[in-house]
Amino acid sequence: QVQLVESGGGLVQAGGSLRLSCAASRLTFRLYVGGWYRQAPGDERELVASITSGGSTNYADSVKGRFTISRDNAKNTVYLQMNSLKPEDTAVYYCRVTLQSNNYWGQGTQVTVSS
Repeated sequence: QVQLVESGGGLVQAGGSLRLSCAASRLTFRLYVGGWYRQAPGDERELVASITSGGSTNYADSVKGRFTISRDNAKNTVYLQMNSLKPEDTAVYYCRVTLQSNNYWGQGTQVTVSS
């Protein structure tokens, strides 16, 4: 059974940084597109950033220049480095990996940015 285990969330002051990690198991991780999504209370889940198997990245406009997505295929892990955090970045962050019809989500990790 595929598992995605997220870590790195927490409480941080505005302007601070956090690094999220998502470790995958029981799949050929290097073939998958990796992504981070977030969902704030009352809002729909939205894409934050994604990275293809070849390393191409895509970002939501709201995080460009502040967040960086990366992957380490040797560790089966996708990362999200979040800098210059703002209160509006507060949300539950979810990791997702996809390959054609295969689609897996992590359990989510809370990120809270205080003003």
